[in-house]
Amino acid sequence: MFQQFDLAHGVKLYVRPTEQFKTINISFKWKQSLAVKDASIRSVLANILQYSNEVYPSNSEFRKRLDDLYGAVLYVDTTKKGDKHIFSLNAETVNDAYLSNEKIVDEVFSLLHTVIFKPQLVNGKFVESIVKREKEQVIERIQSMYDDKTRYAQQRLLENIRPNHPASISANGTVAAVQAITNEELVDMHHKLLHENELAIYIVGDVDVQEMKEKMQNHFNFADRVDRVTKDEAVEHMVTANNSLHEIQDMKQGKLHIAYNTPITFYSEEFPIMQITNGILGGFSHSKLFMNVREKESMAYYVSSSFSSLYGLVFVLAGIDANLQEKAVKLIDEQVKAMQAGEVSDLEISQTKSMLKNQLKEALDSARAQIEIYDQYKELNEAFTVEDWVEKWTNVTKDQIQQMALKMEKEFVYFLSGKEGEGNE
Repeated sequence: MFQQFDLAHGVKLYVRPTEQFKTINISFKWKQSLAVKDASIRSVLANILQYSNEVYPSNSEFRKRLDDLYGAVLYVDTTKKGDKHIFSLNAETVNDAYLSNEKIVDEVFSLLHTVIFKPQLVNGKFVESIVKREKEQVIERIQSMYDDKTRYAQQRLLENIRPNHPASISANGTVAAVQAITNEELVDMHHKLLHENELAIYIVGDVDVQEMKEKMQNHFNFADRVDRVTKDEAVEHMVTANNSLHEIQDMKQGKLHIAYNTPITFYSEEFPIMQITNGILGGFSHSKLFMNVREKESMAYYVSSSFSSLYGLVFVLAGIDANLQEKAVKLIDEQVKAMQAGEVSDLEISQTKSMLKNQLKEALDSARAQIEIYDQYKELNEAFTVEDWVEKWTNVTKDQIQQMALKMEKEFVYFLSGKEGEGNE
């Protein structure tokens, strides 16, 4: 899918030449272990690098330059995957092949170099007023979770089952950690990006692979990394003292979030089987949860399940009336038990396989999604192809699905609601 090259120790370039897109997408991904303090620092640093630099000190100047380059897109972001924090610099530009006598791609590469290597510094520090502004922006982003009750409920569930664990650590850090960030810590983190973090660079578009490699080498001179991030293949499930929690806020629709643990992770051979199992349970509109909890019993405004493969956890999320918690939990339990008893139809299996295949193929209609999917799946096999993965799904049997369901163990029920008996707005 991608051709790969070593640009330095710990710095890899992945290029996918394809006529599928008229634009060229570029993505830099710096990875390190996930921790609250560092996640907070990196989130603020991402904002600072995106909105100001030595050549274009103001956001308006920088955006004007992008507009001059036929509306090129450039942004910095932070995310997490498993126990890794990812600092990303992304760009999308028109392909020179569609222009007459202009070299926009080189200009975009120069801009990327500016963002990475030429931050706006005064006496070796970031501009204090910009640091203050971007800290406030990240704090607002973190606090926005409290306005989204579904996100809030999921976070509270994670905090209860995996406290101080990568699963419950936000990619943006915490308000307290952001408030405590110093200018010196931001400068130090920028140094780590340039010299220490494992770096993967992706390019997707109708490009000449060798030419892209040469452009990357001409525009960037990355230092060898000292340490490489290792993948965390094992999963250990902790025992929680309690197995349920009901919290009340000023709201009407209840948010029911249930966690199941499983020994299966992204790195397990049985991972494709668990993808099918989750799909049948609650991944799609033909799933058991949707058909029985929402459609047949009209007990939920929405209901679905998801498999958090890097943590070995299955989550069931439902929006219900506050007085229906016990009935909803019981009905959800019945769907899991039905699968554990082997009550899975051939139609459910074939529909789920088809939906997963279509979902993956539709995702690959986006260059950005191609990068994200390969960035994860290459940890299993750098020769990853969609066709090989679809074949893994194709070969999954009913008995394997039943065995996978039997490995699911209910761990915690979290319910967020208003006063008992209130319904939806």
